[in-house]
Amino acid sequence: MVVKVINESANKLPRFETPGAAGADVRADFSRIAKFPIKVYGGAEVISAGEAHEKVMIKLTPHSRALIPTGLFMAVPEGYEMQVRPRSGLALKEGLTVLNTPGTIDSDYRGEVCVIIINTSNEDKFIEDGERIAQILLKKAQQFNWEEVETLDETERGAGGFGHSGKK
Repeated sequence: MVVKVINESANKLPRFETPGAAGADVRADFSRIAKFPIKVYGGAEVISAGEAHEKVMIKLTPHSRALIPTGLFMAVPEGYEMQVRPRSGLALKEGLTVLNTPGTIDSDYRGEVCVIIINTSNEDKFIEDGERIAQILLKKAQQFNWEEVETLDETERGAGGFGHSGKK
């Protein structure tokens, strides 16, 4: 499967880090923030250093979030979606995760791929330009039709919901 992509960042294209990896890692792109400001919420802030603002980072205070640009624009094949998911190590070790996981990039979307990152920890965290922030997976997606009915077929589970089967 081939996905057409425009890369406006200075980063490499997303890649699968191991032969058995299901997701390809995407990186933060802060190279264009003078033209396209980064959206931050809840105490997050953009930090730039140097006279030419050559070093940019995002500071995420506890429980704040930011819309992180990737510099990638893609044409997801029809009948598929690109899912944006957290990187497990970043979530476990740093408390940084994708807020709307999995995020969906529809096959008809042509804008920049951005990732909503939230700091779930109780410490300030920093995201640097070029840092791997999430992973993307290409998944089959199918539209469907609704059929309104009066009843649904019975199952053993029935309406048992969250925690219905216990812990063990």
